[in-house]
Amino acid sequence: MTDTGVVHGRFQLFHLDHLKYVLAAKERCRHLVVGITNPDPTLTKFDAADPHRSSEMDNPLTFYERYIMLRENLLEAGLDFREFSLVPLPINFPELYRYYVPLDATFYLTIYDEWGERKLAMFTSLGLTVDVMWRKPSSEKGLTATALRQLMGRNQPWEHLVPPAVARLVKDMGLGERLRLKE
Repeated sequence: MTDTGVVHGRFQLFHLDHLKYVLAAKERCRHLVVGITNPDPTLTKFDAADPHRSSEMDNPLTFYERYIMLRENLLEAGLDFREFSLVPLPINFPELYRYYVPLDATFYLTIYDEWGERKLAMFTSLGLTVDVMWRKPSSEKGLTATALRQLMGRNQPWEHLVPPAVARLVKDMGLGERLRLKE
């Protein structure tokens, strides 16, 4: 077990597979830093390895909204608030990482596609310690926030695909309309 680990994601609707990923990383370290990527438009940049991740439509939630969702879900999952930190992480600006996350931590990744491979290469080139928790084909990725927002847009059930705190927060924070991705 390492002292400090780092995971990251856009979490543009925190779902059950995100929770699985974050908790798997937490099992490997005493303190987990969760980087919320694309924290604002100025720290979001296009990358051909995953072109949709930088569009405004694919980033409907603010950093603060995602921070609240993550905090509430990790506490609800049984973590103590001292076991994790939530920070912005401008994933496309590696020269800024040192301002947001401890560079001597272990960076936990899951790889499903070219974007995952790109991040692995980027982290390795920076001399970061990387632990690839699992590598699977994109067909085995599972849930995506885009698919959840599409279900919401079609008024189909989606609540069973997110932790209970997310469904509650979407309602309490009035996020439903903004999250409904129109096809």
